[in-house]
Amino acid sequence: MAGPRVDDIYEQVKAMAVSFRLRPGDRLNEVALSRELGVSRTPLREALNRLVAERMFDFRPGQGFFCRSLDAKTIFDLFELRQVIEVAAVRLACDKATDADLKALRDDLYATGIDITGLTIEDAVSRDEAFHLEIARLSGNSELLQTLRRINERIRYIRWISLSLDRVQRSKEEHKRVMQALLNRHADEAADVLSQHIAKRMDQVQDAVRHGISNIYMEGSDDISARIVEEV
Repeated sequence: MAGPRVDDIYEQVKAMAVSFRLRPGDRLNEVALSRELGVSRTPLREALNRLVAERMFDFRPGQGFFCRSLDAKTIFDLFELRQVIEVAAVRLACDKATDADLKALRDDLYATGIDITGLTIEDAVSRDEAFHLEIARLSGNSELLQTLRRINERIRYIRWISLSLDRVQRSKEEHKRVMQALLNRHADEAADVLSQHIAKRMDQVQDAVRHGISNIYMEGSDDISARIVEEV
């Protein structure tokens, strides 16, 4: 099986895992999934093994592949890790990014990332991720950037849930403050604002997980990612 074909299967199955179309904790039915995707089990298994390495699935010898759990402690740990990584990234970006790069980030933020009202939740979170990933890219550390991308994939569903519950105004103002601190090369201020912006309390994570599980298992529930963001 050619590599690009496995890559395509990998992306399809990852999208199903990120959105929890595959229910948390369930054993994966490889036969049914291969039929749904119209592929044989060999490239499917190769794609699944890649996703196990990225902790999107679990593999239990003698039992097979299992969909990742939606566990509040794991999600909380990932938000903490995201906070540590992004604070390091913004400090590095303050030091390493060129003035032109920072101005380009500011222009892009104000052109596409400030007002998310009327967007789908998926598009709004995607815009937010893009802003944070660009800061990570400007850190000049490619390993940091790749790690942040993988964390984002594992917490994306909870971020969809959180955005469906939260007001959006505070996030918009914090993005502006982070951007201005970057332009001013004020690393401490940028790190402090970004840290507060990302931080989640355990009770907030637990609440989002409860809503997420309810949405996954509720019969006839809508696609959370397709809901429209409304200003409150």
